[in-house]
Amino acid sequence: MDQQFHKVLTKLDVLLLAFGAMIGWGWVVLSGTWITSAGAFGAIIAFLIGGILVIFVGLTYAELSSAMPKVGGEHYFVLRALGPKASFIAAWAIALGYLSVVAFEAVALPTVIEYLFPTFKFGYLWTIVGWDVNASWVMIGMLGSIIITWINYRGVKSAAFLQVVLTFVIFLVGMALLGGSLVNGEVANLQPLFKDGSAGLLAVLVMTPFMFVGFDVIPQTAEEMKIPQRSIGKILILSVALAVLFYVAVVFAVSYILPDDVLTNSSLPTADAMAAALGSSFFSKVLIIGGLAGILTSWNAFIIGGSRVLYAMAKEEFLPQWFAHIHPVYKTPSNAILFIGTLATFAPLLGRPMLVWLVDAGGFSIIIAYFLVAWSFIALRKKEPNMPRPFQVGQSSAVGWIALVLSIGFILLYMPGMPSQLVWPYEWLIFIGWWVIGAFFIGRIKKKTMEQTEHVHRM
Repeated sequence: MDQQFHKVLTKLDVLLLAFGAMIGWGWVVLSGTWITSAGAFGAIIAFLIGGILVIFVGLTYAELSSAMPKVGGEHYFVLRALGPKASFIAAWAIALGYLSVVAFEAVALPTVIEYLFPTFKFGYLWTIVGWDVNASWVMIGMLGSIIITWINYRGVKSAAFLQVVLTFVIFLVGMALLGGSLVNGEVANLQPLFKDGSAGLLAVLVMTPFMFVGFDVIPQTAEEMKIPQRSIGKILILSVALAVLFYVAVVFAVSYILPDDVLTNSSLPTADAMAAALGSSFFSKVLIIGGLAGILTSWNAFIIGGSRVLYAMAKEEFLPQWFAHIHPVYKTPSNAILFIGTLATFAPLLGRPMLVWLVDAGGFSIIIAYFLVAWSFIALRKKEPNMPRPFQVGQSSAVGWIALVLSIGFILLYMPGMPSQLVWPYEWLIFIGWWVIGAFFIGRIKKKTMEQTEHVHRM
């Protein structure tokens, strides 16, 4: 019996799925770091440049997603262009990125709850790398994971509805912050406009690609969309542009309302900016609720994306067939969702430091997938120039070459000696360990027959 997904996602669902994935918790906790590192305008310019860089990668995704609207995204792009083993590497890489974000959000959630309710802390369990794990912390993270997993298990439309509601909350909170800042802020607070010259700009720029990770969730749900193929590419690029505008607005609002000395000494500058902008400490709690919505939208999007990648790999027999099961009623990859949800449910037991390492290692893997997608874009332009491309990015392969070079640049940022290098031994061991497991599966991939290759080309 042929298993089919429900085509239920509208243009708005798809747009907010990607936007919500990109707007997580970072805008709440990192705005002060961005501004104090590069200055108000320096940070804004860094995000504009970073957004342009990511858009080039996004353009390759946009063309390929419209041409091959298959659940699994990168898996099928690379399979068609470079073959099964390269496809496994791309899908395995993006899977680690998605799994790591889902696990991290299970830890970010209790962090926010403890900020809102500082006295809600009990039941010391153990200490991991100097960080105390409490039963209250674990309970909140586990409960959140179970709820998000259950919503996704029950159908992508219910998950999309949650995404729309939570993204609306983020939008309202962001507009309140910007509006209050414009009314009560001062131009003098923007000083210094720039800090530490190119070094300050670079310090923020290296963070920006990882703030925008999430637009790549769109291709994962391609078979669940009820929209024209051409629209897939347009929505993907629009989601990146909206995320750039959101981050720029937050940087401006925080720097316009808070003087430099206050920013430097604030532990949560975006929340303090909200309180100053609207004249009450109560509104700092409101902003934290906006941050909580960001955690949930990112969490929700990446469990959707991660489960579809595992499903697509299993469907091509790269992973055990258990992951390829589609629920007969809800039409979701239910086993893959349960697998990811189970990992996330136990993640809070490891404590916050372990999960930060996991996210960094996952970020590195995501950039590897970006590199292979850019390469596939170039390869398919040469191998299959007449392939139908409902959303075509120009006549040449220039965009692909730019994305390829930028992806290499992103990869270098993780290397030893760079500002965002992976931490040895923890993050490198996680990365290497994941690929040791991957080596076991890639070694079992059977050589594709001509019939299977033709199947991929007909998709």
